[in-house]
Amino acid sequence: MTDHQQSVLHPAGPDAETIAQLAWVMAGGAVLIFAGVMVLCVMGLRGRRVVHARWWLWGGGIALPVLVLSALLAFSTLRGAQLSMPSSRHAVKIAVVARMWWWEVRYTDPAGGPDIVLANEVRIPVGQPVYLGLSSADVIHSFWVPALAGKVDMVPGRLHGMTLQADRAGVYRAQCAEYCGQQHAQMALHVVAQSGPEFAAWLALQARPASPPPASDSLAATGRRVFEQQRCAACHTIRGSAGVQGGLGPDLTHVGSRLYLAAGARRNERGALEAWIADPHAIKPGVRMPASADLSRADLHALAAYLEQLK
Repeated sequence: MTDHQQSVLHPAGPDAETIAQLAWVMAGGAVLIFAGVMVLCVMGLRGRRVVHARWWLWGGGIALPVLVLSALLAFSTLRGAQLSMPSSRHAVKIAVVARMWWWEVRYTDPAGGPDIVLANEVRIPVGQPVYLGLSSADVIHSFWVPALAGKVDMVPGRLHGMTLQADRAGVYRAQCAEYCGQQHAQMALHVVAQSGPEFAAWLALQARPASPPPASDSLAATGRRVFEQQRCAACHTIRGSAGVQGGLGPDLTHVGSRLYLAAGARRNERGALEAWIADPHAIKPGVRMPASADLSRADLHALAAYLEQLK
């Protein structure tokens, strides 16, 4: 799957293309005006002709700015009106809740069951507009996928709508664009755009509860017991497992299928998963997940194996 650049200069959606065009036109207008002023400056320094101040004031000080700024205003107004308006009538609706410093993502179950909850990853069908309901659980955050759309602030106590569309399949990195504390720089989210059938199959899989480890996988079975003994469920939910289900931390029901860990801080690999469980503060200082200093190396390895097979 292609990883696209986190750049407004490489738009991959209709809104991003509109914003990029606006930026290029505005920048081009500024460059032309600057070049014109520099030319006049050189002519004024070298020329010895009489300067008629009234004409320069009326022409360069009033007429030219009015014409240029009016043209840019008209263009930006017309082009800006073409940006997608948020609408919850789209077939796919996703709720994104920003937290310090990760993202909770909720999908409506097509079969009518409870919400499908995951974290730090949004999957959407290619070529279809998707509605995002954006909110914050603590401080002001901002949702921004530079290659797909503009940014939208997420204010506590308010719901903000956004339409997102990707015209090309691949992975697009999103970022919190409003300073929100110590780990603001490592609060990323990845938008995965895939074909309609692939998205439907993925969503159906995400709606299922976690399957128990296969009988042949004794390491994963041991990891499940470690998960229960360490009371990880006090903060994390694994649908289908026994015990109290928490909600303070990310839902781990299908954590093994995600591309990244810790809101984009690490690739989702066995070694990175073990390092994150052992001491998350070494990767993201200030996070609310405690270190697992009391876990033996064997238990840590087993726990990572159990979480890795949750797909």
